[in-house]
Amino acid sequence: MSNKREREKRREQRLQEETKVDAGDRRMRLLQFGAGAVFLAIVAVVVLIVVNGGSDSGGDAQNLKEVSAVDSLVSSAPQNRLILGKPEAKVELIEFGDLQCPVCKGYSEEVLPQVIENKVDTGEAKISFKNFTIIGEQSTPAGAAAIAAGEQGRGWNYLELFYRNQGEENSGYADDEFLTAVAKSSGVKDIAKWNQERTSKKLVGEVEGTTEQAQTYGFSGTPSFAIKGPNTNGVELLGSNLQTPEEFEQAIDSAG
Repeated sequence: MSNKREREKRREQRLQEETKVDAGDRRMRLLQFGAGAVFLAIVAVVVLIVVNGGSDSGGDAQNLKEVSAVDSLVSSAPQNRLILGKPEAKVELIEFGDLQCPVCKGYSEEVLPQVIENKVDTGEAKISFKNFTIIGEQSTPAGAAAIAAGEQGRGWNYLELFYRNQGEENSGYADDEFLTAVAKSSGVKDIAKWNQERTSKKLVGEVEGTTEQAQTYGFSGTPSFAIKGPNTNGVELLGSNLQTPEEFEQAIDSAG
């Protein structure tokens, strides 16, 4: 499959670059916590994301790419808000991510597609996405926009399409025009309803709530993962340690 070969090529190139960075830092975007308040400090990491030869910086609302590829990836499993997979799936893999995070983009393109094809589409697992907004002020509106798309059954289309068209980190690209373009290309039918819901206190509060949940778990970077299944003791934290599709598949097998 050409898509699989391309993912493997991108992953190999990225991992080669990441070996130049200390293992303790290479996948983490650390948070610093102040007394009585939380403030963000993004630790510099070296991550090479190669998309279509690396010639496009992304973030272009007028030129969204890989719409059909995203549709193909998520079309074989049902969606419920930001959960992809059959409701009765025994194992739930939980991702805490930030839509502006380039490392999350790398996982979206290079790691999770194989997990979706091998474990989610087969009914063995489902994947839920929870916002953990640590990059910048546009992360919360973007996260709420994804939830609002999920209310119309297009949440995972939104997540995946956003990542594939992600612009330079925290550069201001994720504005209303970009969010709306992603929604339309994701197949959101009622844009007026989506617009109303994405700015509601309910959905913005949900983004803030899952961010607090990630902090309560002790997560300090994105993406971070947890898993729940018949063989786990409730929700078990995986953190940011898993890096390959095979490692995620093994974790799902163990949890189920």
